Amino acid sequence: MELKKPRSPMHPHVATMEKRVKWPLILTATLCGVLILASLNGTTPLASVLSLVPASPAVRRARTGAAESAGSPPIGANGRAPRIAYFVSGSRGDLERLWRALRALYHPRNIYAVHLDRDSPAPELSELRARVAAEPVFARAGNVHVVNRSNMVTYRGPTMVANTLHACAILLRISDGWDWFINLSASDYPLVPQDDILHTFAKLPRNLNFIEHTSNLGWKEDQRAKPIIIDPGLYKSQKSDVFWVSQKRELPDAFKLFTGSAWMALSRAFVEYCVVGWDNLPRTLLMYYTNFVSAPEGYFQTIICNTPDFAPTAVNHDLHYISWDVPPKQHPHVLSLADADAMIGSGAPFARKFARDDPVLDKIDVELLGLLQPLANGTGFVPGGWCAGSPPCSKVGDIGRLHPGPGAKRLAGLIDRIVDSEALKQNQCI
Repeated sequence: MELKKPRSPMHPHVATMEKRVKWPLILTATLCGVLILASLNGTTPLASVLSLVPASPAVRRARTGAAESAGSPPIGANGRAPRIAYFVSGSRGDLERLWRALRALYHPRNIYAVHLDRDSPAPELSELRARVAAEPVFARAGNVHVVNRSNMVTYRGPTMVANTLHACAILLRISDGWDWFINLSASDYPLVPQDDILHTFAKLPRNLNFIEHTSNLGWKEDQRAKPIIIDPGLYKSQKSDVFWVSQKRELPDAFKLFTGSAWMALSRAFVEYCVVGWDNLPRTLLMYYTNFVSAPEGYFQTIICNTPDFAPTAVNHDLHYISWDVPPKQHPHVLSLADADAMIGSGAPFARKFARDDPVLDKIDVELLGLLQPLANGTGFVPGGWCAGSPPCSKVGDIGRLHPGPGAKRLAGLIDRIVDSEALKQNQCI
């Protein structure tokens, strides 16, 4: 009697590959059958058949973003409150400032990625993770995420751009429901509650990008664009400043350079274009800005202003109040109580740069954010329609309820000025 040889067990990788191969073959065979039947009947166009094949979520959103940019900007359906993806970053010694800023910015409707760079001591990183994990409000909403693999970030270097792109990729991966990406540092602080921001942004086209930009480089042409620098953060595990190469380069002619602020509010469609987009321009410019002085002030500006689909959506404002000394220095003026009236009068939702626990922050907490006591003690949240529990805001309530206050009116005044159709025409990418 002939004995059958036992079948050798299939390697798991082979089994997985068979599954991967089988389904595309089935789909292809099905499509071919439909096409053959359609051609025999002469009734079904090829485009309508292919339209039945679903595109990936990223492709669908990218197509939608491009279509919105080409036509009239769409208003959110029924004034639906948006969701904002915040990236809040800091460095050595910034733990307490970052923690305070996070609480001042918090709303359970939003999503947050927080990052302390690799120069921060290990105890600070561990403490940040522990605080986020132990906060019941964060646990209930599940919307605060610590970037576990810290990046080395060099001030003024391309590693700042890489860090921002990393945060964009993380936020795209963990949530598909947000509308704008806003990057802030631990030395930034909000001037209006989140309820006011969400209420005001609910009335805006979702494809607007708030990004300060200009092609008038001025002194930056010789001191920023032409020098060649090396960012040690690309290859070293310890932080050090950028250093210059002796040679200089000419300005590019394949694209036009733009500069502006390193702080911005970007639409989801534009963020997806930069991270997973169909065009190579974002990657080409990433290579170009690898040895560019103050790369964070020009990378996103140069992309958006050289992309016809997105250039019309660029609003020339960074949504910040920033005071510069005269003549301007590398860092902005550190804000204090003497700047309070100017900050409030600006209507901006954010301001920078603040010293740690400066008295002006206590004033902002109580007079602008509606807190009964400042956030300096590390507890509490800015009140809003979502607040529940006793003490106030100790639990998450209805995240769709917004209680806008006086800050909404100030912010709406700013938005009306910078999003006005004539203002947009005058401040387009030129």
